[in-house]
Amino acid sequence: MTTLSDVAKKANVSKMTVSRVINHPEQVRDELKISVFNAMRELDYRPNVAAKALVNNRTQIIKLFILEDMDTTEPYYMNLLTGISKELGKEQYALQLVTEHHFDIGGCDGYIVTGMRHTDYEWLQRLERPVVLFGENRLEFDYCDTDNTLGTKMATEYALKQGYQQVVFIGINVKEPFEYSREAGYMMTMQKHQLPTAIKRFSNHSHLAMEYIQSQWSQLKPNTCFVCASDRLAFGVEKALNLFNADIPNDFGVIGFDGVFLNQVATPKLTTVQQPIFELGVQCARMLLAKIAKDGQSQGIEQLAPTLSIAGSTRNDNL
Repeated sequence: MTTLSDVAKKANVSKMTVSRVINHPEQVRDELKISVFNAMRELDYRPNVAAKALVNNRTQIIKLFILEDMDTTEPYYMNLLTGISKELGKEQYALQLVTEHHFDIGGCDGYIVTGMRHTDYEWLQRLERPVVLFGENRLEFDYCDTDNTLGTKMATEYALKQGYQQVVFIGINVKEPFEYSREAGYMMTMQKHQLPTAIKRFSNHSHLAMEYIQSQWSQLKPNTCFVCASDRLAFGVEKALNLFNADIPNDFGVIGFDGVFLNQVATPKLTTVQQPIFELGVQCARMLLAKIAKDGQSQGIEQLAPTLSIAGSTRNDNL
């Protein structure tokens, strides 16, 4: 049976280098990796990941729970999955996707959970393995998320900078931390400029935002910008404005939040707060791996800054 020493001799490197190529390839120069991989191929050597897991009392499996309906037309979760998988792959971990609450079936070393709501926290607290949430929470779970408050601050500041006299916030009708944070960013910015606030909330469906604009059309004042808590809501607002042949972006502006798909297919394309979804996936995996390595020790929170992606749904002095 081919051993690690055989591979090291064939590649003319040390056993430590071979081990590093197998377990931490990002730490090794490309030429050394090529030499080791070629030697492994010639000798038909395959690392025994199962044996390594057994020695470390690990399964080398991470479970990802998605606790909300997935819209398969949007690449939101694909970007998240790709980021998580890329980071887990560095440590030879497999990712298992779970969309039901069968957390007690089959072993794993830890959990990444997204789409949770307040009603989910009770069973989350019963999980016996390390947990990291993708999404802001106020119950002391470790989490990674976009800086939601910063995102709507950026959007509201931009709307005011472009000269819109009224800025209306279209929020998601959920009592969840991410929504509170997005509303807070809008509120703080309007208060800073000593301007009146206006907030409307709907379930996160574009047709509800569309129906609202249609019902209020006769009362809407030109020179208004709608800052929305999601691209779905922004898509609905813009679609309704188009029905009335509104002048977008001169009379009405629309800003979304997410920046993963709908902003690109809207007409005109949406200005939006773009979340770094792939990078958040990487960070979730990195945080969970650190938590596993440290026997469940809390890793705190990680908030990544979004960017404001400017498109045709708002005025833009630079276009």
